[in-house]
Amino acid sequence: MAFTLCTWNINSVRLREPIVLKLLEEEKPDVLCLQECKSPVDLIPTEGFAALGYEHIVARGQKGYNGVAIISRLPLIDKGSVDYASLGHARHVAAELPNGVTIHNHYIPAGGDKPNREINEKFGQKLDYLTEMRDEYSATPPKRSILVGDLNIAPREDDVWNHKSLLKIVSHTPIEVEHLTAVQEAGNWVDITRKDIPEGQVYSWWSYRAKDWSAADKGRRLDHIWATDDIAASGHSSRIYRDARGWEKPSDHAPVFATFDL
Repeated sequence: MAFTLCTWNINSVRLREPIVLKLLEEEKPDVLCLQECKSPVDLIPTEGFAALGYEHIVARGQKGYNGVAIISRLPLIDKGSVDYASLGHARHVAAELPNGVTIHNHYIPAGGDKPNREINEKFGQKLDYLTEMRDEYSATPPKRSILVGDLNIAPREDDVWNHKSLLKIVSHTPIEVEHLTAVQEAGNWVDITRKDIPEGQVYSWWSYRAKDWSAADKGRRLDHIWATDDIAASGHSSRIYRDARGWEKPSDHAPVFATFDL
């Protein structure tokens, strides 16, 4: 079974429903994982998705903040969610596809502005979230799984526009990269995007603050698709759909795609 998966921090699924529908109509992924939906589950605009053939959804939501959803043309089994770091936030949801592959959709905390947990509680929450992920995967190594989402960390030097300038900026600090690497190693996760695009600068996020985001091109790769090593070889055709960052009323993130033959 071949399927194409897309992950996208949509920054309000109700506000940006038109561009979600545009993506589904034009790109036709089999599975779309959204983060930062900012909506209770019962208010997610599922009618439009269903009209395009996306009749299946597994989601966790809350009013105005966070929220994750897996929308699919393929049947889904809800595999639950984990409240990492006991934040009480809707930041994770998992679903199983008909082929037995489990998809984990994460919206990891951004971490605030200061990379110091002593003065910035949000940064500590981010590190704790990652630590609990690491511990879970160390205790129970995942199999036949895909992990996607806005992980809010750009781990490699070529995942940011300027490595040296961002070393003290939240999302690219060494301690965040160390924590994310520990998660990846604990679960034997393979970064599918970088498996397919091993060299060169690759971004999925550009700040709203830039008047001309495309010309400035000061991006970061915050959005990821990973797979466990037992299925990673089946992943291919990775791409970041940069054009969507320039659509009307866009998210500041671009959709990230990969295809799996399983």
